[in-house]
Amino acid sequence: MNKNATFSISVLSGKGGVGKTNVALNLAYCLFKGHHDLLLMDCDIGLANLDVLLGITPERNIQDLLDSDISPEDVTVPLAETKGFDFLPAASGVPELLELDEEMQATLFERLTPLFSRYHFLFMDLGAGITSTILSFATMSKLRLVVVTPEPTSLTDSYAMIKVLATQHNVKDFHIVVNQVESKRDEQETFGRLNAACERFLGFPVSLLGSIQYDKAISESVRRQVPLMKHAPNSPAAKDIFQLALKLAKLREERHAALVKETVLNLPSGWDFGS
Repeated sequence: MNKNATFSISVLSGKGGVGKTNVALNLAYCLFKGHHDLLLMDCDIGLANLDVLLGITPERNIQDLLDSDISPEDVTVPLAETKGFDFLPAASGVPELLELDEEMQATLFERLTPLFSRYHFLFMDLGAGITSTILSFATMSKLRLVVVTPEPTSLTDSYAMIKVLATQHNVKDFHIVVNQVESKRDEQETFGRLNAACERFLGFPVSLLGSIQYDKAISESVRRQVPLMKHAPNSPAAKDIFQLALKLAKLREERHAALVKETVLNLPSGWDFGS
């Protein structure tokens, strides 16, 4: 698979406790069920918790890639009986990994790039906040998915994170998921406040991908350590996540088509493609 076809998505939030990791896991699971090869990567490198939600204990993690000569394939964990849904775990309780220096970041990206090219989607579940490592992963991705809740602190911290990425890294493409809403009004008001702040103070709008309603089935799935889409696929929140996954699949198709068109238009004139 051509690596240019790999659609990398970073899932991020300004603060913890907004359900970001659950959103990443269930969107990934949903897209895999839609026949997309997918790598789910825990990018909360020093404080991993995706393995907990999955109910697994990986033998190796990203730290082993940095400390030894093993291949990325030796670290990935298959999440399904059939091929196409893999997990790349991070280390937990290793604070020195929270802030990788530029050399270590470059080494990690270099070692992982050949692995990424094998998948339709790369989902990167980033830690909350604005550490240099988080910003690097967010900058390298083709789409940034910001998970917010209607709480004022979530909006404030998400705006701060968007501001840093925009002003320091010239990143201005963000898609918003409003989580834990109790009504459509929650979605509209929460997104409206964040979008208004970005337009007024940063000079660009953000995009609304959609919302996920508050659902007790989510807490139940966490306790059972099973993705919501598997535990309660007909629950209200699962139906919302399914709609978000459809939009992401469409975005990938649109951007890939645009890339192919641009490549063809830039070919030297006079090329003979045969009859």
